[in-house]
Amino acid sequence: MFTRITVRADQMDGVPCIRGLRIPVATVIGMIAEGMSTDQVLDAYPDLEPTDIQEALRYAAEAVRERELPLAG
Repeated sequence: MFTRITVRADQMDGVPCIRGLRIPVATVIGMIAEGMSTDQVLDAYPDLEPTDIQEALRYAAEAVRERELPLAG
């Protein structure tokens, strides 16, 4: 399902990363959440490809589908 996301215990303590690079999915998602464009993220991380960002977004969406997070009410 996710061909560009890797999780390796010996790399970044098992944090989900993009294609075996030391670029955590959470970092990419955080940059997009802060308002950066895809082009800005690609400029910051030249090893990334546009498809990496799309898959990171899909991965994050699937991750939050799996559990509830507390919301301020």
